[in-house]
Amino acid sequence: MQVYLPIAEMPVSVLLILGLGAAVGFVSGLFGIGGGFLMTPLLIFLGIPPAVAVATQSAQIVASSMTNALSAVRRKALDVKLGMMLVVGGFVGSALGVWFFAAARRAGQLDLVIVISYVSLFTVVGSLMLKESIREFWSSRRGVRLPRRRAGSHASFLGWPIRMRFPRSRLYASVIPILGTALFVGFAGALLGIGGGFIMVPALLYVFRVPTAVVVGTSHFQILCTTIVALILHAVANQAVDIVLAILLIVGGVFGAQFGARAGRNLRAELFRFLLAILLLGVGLRFAVELILQPNEPFALTVQESRT
Repeated sequence: MQVYLPIAEMPVSVLLILGLGAAVGFVSGLFGIGGGFLMTPLLIFLGIPPAVAVATQSAQIVASSMTNALSAVRRKALDVKLGMMLVVGGFVGSALGVWFFAAARRAGQLDLVIVISYVSLFTVVGSLMLKESIREFWSSRRGVRLPRRRAGSHASFLGWPIRMRFPRSRLYASVIPILGTALFVGFAGALLGIGGGFIMVPALLYVFRVPTAVVVGTSHFQILCTTIVALILHAVANQAVDIVLAILLIVGGVFGAQFGARAGRNLRAELFRFLLAILLLGVGLRFAVELILQPNEPFALTVQESRT
């Protein structure tokens, strides 16, 4: 069964899109991330224009993040105070990301910007997380305990001015690095059609040393609020949100997120970090292949309407 996408201007299989939405929703609930870092590339690989894939994916992120954030509230696994600080920085970043998205699109360089950004961000973040996971694994095999800061002790730059206390996260730190991280995540999320959880979750775990039990819920709360803003801005400023595709992604994503959230409760912290690192590296390498391989049609001719 196929349905026509009016904004993307192409037919797609309904079952395929629902299945992708459910699978990505499961991953979203499992790792506490928006899932856009998987869905956006998958949509692009299916032939959907990158601009439409990025903008429309925001709707699915909103739906899955809302489901997971509500689940975190019921489990009391959400630091609302820290989440609100992340949201403030995320709002500014989202607005800047949508503006840069529109500028790159007008310049005809949007596709290249998206591909290079995916390769750079995913390979760097994934490599760092994989290195940390392998280091912990080999140390545990040899019976060596790595020296590490416990949750509640933090790097010196978190002692910058304007410090706040976040009791739920056992964090007393300057809001400057917190807002800066949120701004970058919001910018990347709006530009690439991702929730930004693949950056926010490692940052909360490794930089701010927030307990793992609080990271997932707080990440979803921040993703939900900032992605709503990005979705509205994309719809108004860029007219790139395909409502038919968005509905299919939302239906599948909400269904899969429920099962992912349940599975994530039983996932060990070490395995959690290792699997997330593998996912990030896999997507980054897939885009790197797109840059290296020669296209089937190196040259193409298109007819453009003249404007007078």
